[in-house]
Amino acid sequence: MHTLAQLKSGELLGIKKLTLSEDLTEFPLEILSLADSLEVLDLSNNQLTTLPPELVQLTKLKIIFASNNGFETLPEVLGRCDNLEMIGFKANQIKHVPANSLPAKLRWLILTENQIEQLPDSLGERPKLQKLALAGNKLTHLPLTISKLHNLELVRISANNLVDCPVQLLNLPKLAWFAFSGNPFSRSTLKVDNVPILPASSVVLHNILGQGASGVISRGSWRDKQWQFPENIAVKVFKGQVTSDGYPEDELQVCLKTGNHPNLIKSLAQVNDDGYLALIMNLIPEHFANLGLPPSLETCTRDRFPAGFTLNIKQIAKIVEQMEDVFEHLHDNQVCHGDLYAHNTMFDDEANIIFGDFGAATMYHMLTAEQQSLIRQIEQRALNYFIDDLLGICNVADRENELFFALKNKLH
Repeated sequence: MHTLAQLKSGELLGIKKLTLSEDLTEFPLEILSLADSLEVLDLSNNQLTTLPPELVQLTKLKIIFASNNGFETLPEVLGRCDNLEMIGFKANQIKHVPANSLPAKLRWLILTENQIEQLPDSLGERPKLQKLALAGNKLTHLPLTISKLHNLELVRISANNLVDCPVQLLNLPKLAWFAFSGNPFSRSTLKVDNVPILPASSVVLHNILGQGASGVISRGSWRDKQWQFPENIAVKVFKGQVTSDGYPEDELQVCLKTGNHPNLIKSLAQVNDDGYLALIMNLIPEHFANLGLPPSLETCTRDRFPAGFTLNIKQIAKIVEQMEDVFEHLHDNQVCHGDLYAHNTMFDDEANIIFGDFGAATMYHMLTAEQQSLIRQIEQRALNYFIDDLLGICNVADRENELFFALKNKLH
């Protein structure tokens, strides 16, 4: 985090990334003094409503974030920034996205939690676009031109007002991670009751184990002994009304509809008190660790792994076999996970896996048979990317192994 005082004093000359959060109501023109170096500009958590035309002077700017501000229109000046690739304007008040506000090199567009009712046809004229996050808006349809976005890999359209399934997305050749719950076309009246409903007072929350877009997971214990459940539990308390992946209620229902599988975190009970929604689950044993790291700004949609981390081919083959079984289980239950990644997978020294994080998952039993088949194909690509990423960290000595080539052949 930087300060306006540092910027005005000239102390920040030459930096590549600037982060300013000081309740700004106007764009500080002193930022232009960084034109020779600035690549990433983060103005999130201010009170901005406009950006000046002088922004084009930042000729090296590749990434701009302005989440949690007061923008009602996506600034048109963004479309004139020749090298701009990533735009993140989450949680503003944006109603209007002008046709010329989208830069030609756009690769990543985040407009989650705004008030957008329609998008311009020009969106389909951005061939480099890989990641598109539109959850929590008021969209009633998507431009037909989206069918031309042949590099689009990740889409989030949950919690909108889309009446019809956007078929122009379903045939995109690279789409692999797709979240679409909480729309009229995907709304389900299904209420799964395969686990008991307990009051929030049944559990005591302890240390936080992890948190994501949709909620916070904590270690929990029973206030009173529950003989029918294991003693060690985890509790996911869902956030607010809408997240970057959709509605919490949809995530809860899809977790329950998925049912039990040895490589999934088992759901034990739910809490559905007024203003408090939670899922009580088995606690993952401590000897399990994250298999991967989330995508970065550079990798955009693909997972990362710690430097020097490798697996042998037998470990990879075992992990893949388990994930393929999870995949079949999910789609047998007409559930699209939407986030099939190594970073949502835990593993142990014996290559046993536990797969989780259903924040982007969607039930799709209400779709036509053809649409269901296409949804399965989309997630099959995610599984193929998962396999490809693991082969990328395979021990060099195992890369001539028959198993390696057998897994490689699955990708074609």
